[in-house]
Amino acid sequence: MTILVTGATGSVGRLVVDHLLAAGATDVRALTNKPEKAALPNEVDVVKGYIGLPETLPPALEGVDRMYLAPLTETVHEVLALARKAGVQHVVDLAGPEGNWWHAIEVAVEESGIAWTHLDAGEFMENSLIWADQIRTTGQVRDAYPDAANAPIAMDDIAAVAALALIEDGHVGRAYELTGPESLTRADLVRCIGAALGRDIPYVELTREQAVEQLSKAMGEYADWYLEGKAALVAHPQQAVATVAQVTGRPATTFAQWAVKHVDAFRVA
Repeated sequence: MTILVTGATGSVGRLVVDHLLAAGATDVRALTNKPEKAALPNEVDVVKGYIGLPETLPPALEGVDRMYLAPLTETVHEVLALARKAGVQHVVDLAGPEGNWWHAIEVAVEESGIAWTHLDAGEFMENSLIWADQIRTTGQVRDAYPDAANAPIAMDDIAAVAALALIEDGHVGRAYELTGPESLTRADLVRCIGAALGRDIPYVELTREQAVEQLSKAMGEYADWYLEGKAALVAHPQQAVATVAQVTGRPATTFAQWAVKHVDAFRVA
C-alpha cells in the first residue's frame, strides 16, 4: 500500500512521515517542492511537487492508495480531481469544521467522491512560539485577552492521528475533532512556559488596538481576525476532547510537556 504525504517537509506533514515509519509503513512517498533539501529518511520515496501547483502532481500520484492532504484551499479541487483520476482510495485531510477557514477543504474532499477522514484540529501549541522573541528579549509577554481559554494541541499528536487513519481500517467517514487534553487560558500558557524556564514571566495585558498593532508586523491583515477569535474564547472557552487518546491509545501531550520539550525556543542563547 503506497501512502503519499503532501507537504512532507511542512510542520505537520514531516511529522506524519515519521509516525508512518514508526508504525511500520513500508511504502511512504513524500511530496516536497525541494527534494534536495528535504532531509527525509532513506526509506522514504521523495518526489518533487507541490499541491499549489497541481500540474506537478501526476507522477507523485501514480500508484498511490492513500494520501495525507495538507491544508491549502486554493487548488484543493484540482488536486482531488487528479487524486481520483490516479485511483487514490482514501484521503486524510487536515482541515476544519463548518465556520472555519479550512472547512472548504472538507467540502472539496467529500465532493471528490474519494473516501475520507477529516482532522479538525484546534489551535496548535506551536502557535505560542509567537511569544518566543518577546520572552527572550524582554522576559515578559505583552498580549491581549489573557483569560481567553482553549485546548491547544501539539502538532505531533495531530500527525500521530493522521498516520493511524492512513494505515488502519475503521477511520473512513470520520471527522475527528482534535484538541489537547486540557483547556487553558493564555495566561496559563505563559505560566507553563515560565515553569519550563524556571522563572516567572509577567503577562502584560494589551488593549485590542495595541495587540493588533503588535501582531500586524507578523500577521498583516489577519491580526484582527486572530484577535477576534481570542476575544470569543473569553466568553466561550474551548473544551478539551479525548479524541487523541481514543485514537492513539495514549494520552495527548499536555502544554506543560510541550513547553519543556521546546524550552530552548524561549531561552536566551
